[in-house]
Amino acid sequence: MQTFNNNRSNRLPKILTQSSKSLLIGMMLALVSVSACTSANTNSKAMTDANIAAIVVGANNIDISAGKIALKRSKNAQVRQFAQTMITDHTSVLEAAVALVTKLGVTPVNNDLVATLAAQSQQHEQHLNALSGKAFDKAYIDHEVAYHQAVIGVIEKQLIPSAKNAELKAMLVSVLPAFRAHLDHCKMIQSKI
Repeated sequence: MQTFNNNRSNRLPKILTQSSKSLLIGMMLALVSVSACTSANTNSKAMTDANIAAIVVGANNIDISAGKIALKRSKNAQVRQFAQTMITDHTSVLEAAVALVTKLGVTPVNNDLVATLAAQSQQHEQHLNALSGKAFDKAYIDHEVAYHQAVIGVIEKQLIPSAKNAELKAMLVSVLPAFRAHLDHCKMIQSKI
């Protein structure tokens, strides 16, 4: 499991303010903290499929919301196209997840990770709404790179191994190629802005 320390935060893009670096690192740490849920000692409650469903819903809603802000605030055609892709693709994943958990009769159960992600997402949205122009584009894309890296790691190392239901596990596996493509796409944009 990769850890995030001060050296790692120093590699974040220089355009990010200290508060936005802290927020971004906090969101990544929240995602990575899923490992504490799944690798905790036997006295702790393991992550359930209902917890995983809540994480999937929360994580997709975060990217949809950020994408909508980007469509409103960015003038950069590449950023806007990427934001629309995030809205479209993450809405599809969200709809598929909701359909699956409905079919399975699973009600997503929020946990501390979901609550932390929601709070940090709200802070990130406030930060984005305070920016404009190139500063907005850079902050949005930099966040998308870090967020997709963290999400892919959590899916691969925590959610897939923890999923008990075969259909839920298959859905998690099936979204990885799209999320990797998102990561490659936003890295390409990041290199140009």
